[in-house]
Amino acid sequence: MLRGNNIIGFIPTANKAKARAFYEDVLGLEFQEEDTFAVVMNANGIDIRIVDVGRFTPFGFTILGWAVEDIAETVTSMRAKGVEFETYDGLDHDDLGIWTAPDGARVAWFKDVDGNTLSVSQDTD
Repeated sequence: MLRGNNIIGFIPTANKAKARAFYEDVLGLEFQEEDTFAVVMNANGIDIRIVDVGRFTPFGFTILGWAVEDIAETVTSMRAKGVEFETYDGLDHDDLGIWTAPDGARVAWFKDVDGNTLSVSQDTD
C-alpha cells in the first residue's frame, strides 16, 4: 500500500534553532522550510521534520542513520566539524570510534544537540 510513497522522518527537538544549525551547518542537510511546529530539512530527497516537542528524554538507541560510501572519511570530516562519536562497552571501536560488525559492516554513532542518537554506516561490498 505505501511502497511507492515517499518517507518522512521525524526527529524530536527542544530547540528548533539549535537543531536547524546542527543539521544544516554540521551535517550539511538542506533547509527547506520552517513552520510553527517543525524545521524541515532535505536529506537526499527525503524530508526530515525536526519537531519542537518541548522537554523530552531521548531514546537510548539510534533513531536515524545514513549509509555512506567511506565511513572513515565521513567520520573524519564530521570530527573536523566538532561531532563527537559515541563508544559503547562490549563493542570494539577503532581509533575513529567506528565499530565493525561480525559481517564486516561498519557503524559509528553520534548525538545531535538534543541527545538523539544518530549513525553513519558502511555496508560490506
